[in-house]
Amino acid sequence: MTDTNQDTLLRALHDQHADALWAYCVRLTGDRTYAQDVTQEVLLRAWRHPKVLDQSQRSARAWLFTVARHLVIDQWRTQRAHREVVTDQLPEPRPDSSVEDTDRLLQSWVVAEALDQLSHEHRQILIECYYRGQSVAQAAARLGVPTGTVKSRTHYALRALRLALEEMGEAR
Repeated sequence: MTDTNQDTLLRALHDQHADALWAYCVRLTGDRTYAQDVTQEVLLRAWRHPKVLDQSQRSARAWLFTVARHLVIDQWRTQRAHREVVTDQLPEPRPDSSVEDTDRLLQSWVVAEALDQLSHEHRQILIECYYRGQSVAQAAARLGVPTGTVKSRTHYALRALRLALEEMGEAR
């Protein structure tokens, strides 16, 4: 494919799909500026893959929307991975820390200690469902167990956690 032909096809692709692609990216991200960046990246990738430019209108649009979706998901996963920090040391209190912050910190230590007293399966299920915010189906898939098992383990894990907190004198 010649450069002029490719430029013409890319211009036509942009004219036909850019507005719809940008609107789709805005719905995915909720951020108009970031949606513009994603749209530009998708069109750049289309330019790098000339086969996309030769496709019919319908399949080209599907390809563009799929690439946009994957870019947004990849960015979300990257941000999520950078937010998760695992450490074996307790955080240092801030100098401007209020009593409420200190209470919350102490409470988290107590809960962490109580979680350590639970079985591995119970601890895993509570971490997946409550700390990572996974749905029952997501936790089941991640742990490789049926959804019914997730539900029953969650019930018994919460009971065991409550009992551990009571034994520590922390249950309310």
